[in-house]
Amino acid sequence: MRSKIAAISSYLPSGVLTNEIINSQFPEWSADKISSKTGIYERRISGSEETVSNMAIEAAERLFETHKFPKEEIDFVLLCTQSPDYFLPTTACIVQNCLGLSTNCGALDFNLGCSGYVYGLALANGLIVAGSARSVLLITSETYTKYIHDQDKSNRTIFGDAAAATLITASDNVDGVGKFVFGTDGAGSENLIVKNGGSKHVDKLGEDIFEDGDFIRNDNNLFMNGQEIFQFTTRSVPILIQDVLKENNLHIDDIDLFVFHQANKFMLDYIRRKIKIPEEKFFVFFENIGNTVSSTIPIAMEHAIKTNVIKKGMKVLLAGFGVGYSYAATVIDF
Repeated sequence: MRSKIAAISSYLPSGVLTNEIINSQFPEWSADKISSKTGIYERRISGSEETVSNMAIEAAERLFETHKFPKEEIDFVLLCTQSPDYFLPTTACIVQNCLGLSTNCGALDFNLGCSGYVYGLALANGLIVAGSARSVLLITSETYTKYIHDQDKSNRTIFGDAAAATLITASDNVDGVGKFVFGTDGAGSENLIVKNGGSKHVDKLGEDIFEDGDFIRNDNNLFMNGQEIFQFTTRSVPILIQDVLKENNLHIDDIDLFVFHQANKFMLDYIRRKIKIPEEKFFVFFENIGNTVSSTIPIAMEHAIKTNVIKKGMKVLLAGFGVGYSYAATVIDF
């Protein structure tokens, strides 16, 4: 038995942050400069009262309505987030109740960022292959923008908020989820971090740190060392792709489409060229939503399916990488 991706639906909040708005606050960064560097023109921003559970529920309800899948058949909810509603209880439990899913349904959160979707597929696959579930609802939901300081022009140009719901079901056919490759390097954990607020620094108050008039960081907010993240990515992802192809007994030419974590234009262009992936096989979809962390891959896939870029019989390689450091990849037979 294998598992397969049966359906994907997403939710984007209504708030929009355009390059022109950022430029009005930071005149030295023109709208064209931002888009040429990041490939992003606008990002979706969650409302002040909008939470991870709100967005997760919206994405899941759209999946049930659009794909006519009965809620009572969901055996397990996996919720990937780094901005849960509460430290406790588990946000997945809140989502289970609000969706009206069976009380016999399992539910858990797992804390991962940009690699989270691929890890979630692996967890769902394990539940199904082990016979513990037949239908798993994998939700990615993130509100990173609530962590970003108003003066942090760099991160504000990149991140947006979103949620995606993916239905993973048992499959007796040849199509489905392939083998996985994972990686972790916790030595880079402080290069993408919200330092204060957890149990280690629960009472610490951050202060704004500036250098030559530019905002550097506040430990209450999201901090990203972009140069270190870029070096990690360009070092690790090519090896990750080699390893997942080998694990699945494939050559790079066997892959019909590559869907990577949608980080930013500069990084993705660099990685694609380094791995020697043809541009026409490299799917990009983030221009008007931004980097939505764990939701970038499922949102891109949903769009590729809707626009017939992903077709029956195709092999699609997925790769997620980022905060942690954490990375993972797999191949999907559609």
